[in-house]
Amino acid sequence: MKTGSKQRKSQSKAFLIKRHPTRKIAVGAVKIGGNAPISIQTMTKTPTRDIRATVKQILELEQIGCDIIRVAVPDMEAARAISPIRRKIHIPLIADIHFDHRLALAAIAGGADGLRLNPGNIGSKLKIKEVVQAAKEKNLPIRIGVNSGSLEKDILAKHGAATAQALVESALRHARILEDLGHRAIKISVKASDVPRTIEAYRLLSKATDYPLHLGVTEAGTLLNGAVRSSVALGILLAEGIGDTIRVSLSDAPANEVRVGREILGGLGLRADGPRVIACPTCGRAQMNVIKLAHTIEKQLGKLEKENPQTRIWPTVAVMGCVVNGPGEARDADIAVVCGKNKVFLYIDGVRTAVLEAKSAPAIVAEQVLAFCARQSG
Repeated sequence: MKTGSKQRKSQSKAFLIKRHPTRKIAVGAVKIGGNAPISIQTMTKTPTRDIRATVKQILELEQIGCDIIRVAVPDMEAARAISPIRRKIHIPLIADIHFDHRLALAAIAGGADGLRLNPGNIGSKLKIKEVVQAAKEKNLPIRIGVNSGSLEKDILAKHGAATAQALVESALRHARILEDLGHRAIKISVKASDVPRTIEAYRLLSKATDYPLHLGVTEAGTLLNGAVRSSVALGILLAEGIGDTIRVSLSDAPANEVRVGREILGGLGLRADGPRVIACPTCGRAQMNVIKLAHTIEKQLGKLEKENPQTRIWPTVAVMGCVVNGPGEARDADIAVVCGKNKVFLYIDGVRTAVLEAKSAPAIVAEQVLAFCARQSG
């Protein structure tokens, strides 16, 4: 019987997702579109002008798998901070610009790897042309980011509301501005704050263009609500082959945005995931605090992943609450612990190998995870 990581590989091969064909662009060293892996983005939540805090946050995000980082550039002080921030980080940096073309020019000069802006809202055609020329000279991509709360007045009047059709019309209008100036290193997002409109907008857009698409639900909400809404919308679209890069927008720490994004991609077999903890929901048969044990083991494995970023193959670890169903449910895991009364039974590849004290279980599981990884790399 296949177990754990082997079973996941088999399942991901069985569930093949045919990606919607898009042109490939580059954001720094990260390729987006075409057959490139789907990348995870987030946005810093520090004031960009606070260089030290912003760099610290980005370096922490790098450690947990963030591929691209975006920073807000609301004023010239923030634009001038791009250069020192860029020198101290290791992933591509995108400058988020609204209204003032001078901020875009300063961000480009400071070493930004790309821009997020809507060309129609940064002034005259001459100003737009100036930004496009500067971006073209450095081969920088521009993301057109249309949100349901920022549509043009004439498009809102035409459609009567921020419908999916209105979002797509706005995005294509902005794209044409760049195309007319000879710039085609473009990616597009059309984000609504609810799942149905988001899905409909991206489905329409994917039929209308071959530019790479940046997926997201705007203003998705706090951790639980936002993670659920984002997972539903992005999961459906990605399973349909739509989307080339994602950002999960949460009213929470950016690290959690990256973690949720990784879980979405990992769950669909679109990204190699880290150590995977599965756990039973517990019931009246449980004779110890299984939930606490699962959280402790998950935290321990998260630390291991951070300390071993080069590791590519991680095990599935199961935490089960009783000896009635636990051994059978844990059989497909690489490593499993099944809780009894004051004891924890350790299983490796479906075979019981030891009886542990509950307090020692997390450390021993961590040892077994490292041993698994060493075997895989050897």
